Amino acid sequence: MLYVIPTPIGNLEDISLRASRVLAEVEVLLVEDSRVSGKLLKHLGIETKMQPFHAHNEHQQLQKIIDQLKSGKTFGLISDAGSPGLSDPGYLLIKACREEGIELSCLPGPSAVTTALITSGLPSDRFYFEGFLPHKKGRKTRLGHLAELEETFILFESPYRLVKCLKELTEYCGEDRLAAVCRELTKLHEEVKYDSLNHLLEYYRGDGKCKGEIVIVVDGKRKRKKIK
Repeated sequence: MLYVIPTPIGNLEDISLRASRVLAEVEVLLVEDSRVSGKLLKHLGIETKMQPFHAHNEHQQLQKIIDQLKSGKTFGLISDAGSPGLSDPGYLLIKACREEGIELSCLPGPSAVTTALITSGLPSDRFYFEGFLPHKKGRKTRLGHLAELEETFILFESPYRLVKCLKELTEYCGEDRLAAVCRELTKLHEEVKYDSLNHLLEYYRGDGKCKGEIVIVVDGKRKRKKIK
């Protein structure tokens, strides 16, 4: 049995009662970074054994874990924050479990994507999740694609590349396109800035101390009425 367990994206009080119970009951926890996950487990008073499972070793560890699951072992899968498999390690293992017929249970829980979308105030009936843009190859193509979407779209970004990303979004989407920059969601210094892309760019250009995890939510391209 594999349990996929979302963990808080910032505030540790957001852990659910069910997630706390499952974290304590599984035999082994597959974790992205034991230092990060260790803080959560210590906060909860849980001493479950941790095993590294991250982007650099998931291919090598995958078959071993599948074999142990088939033998009857129970694993829990968590990432540093939020839901595993969503711009975090976990997809390969989840896919393999489905293909091998291994029982799997995915718990609902915190997500930076939906938290940012809802708090942005932008249309949420339909949205597109891009995740992290490519650093080089294919970046312009992706930006061009996003600029033409009529749905709200969501990006993850590093604070070190935020200004560059906002500059590119302004160039591709236009200065007046509305957006929200959501920083450090659920944490003590949470900040959500809602404005046009041009004004957001100017604001963060002057902020040399921008830190933390960032989600950018951008309004979709509006349909223009045809002039008869």
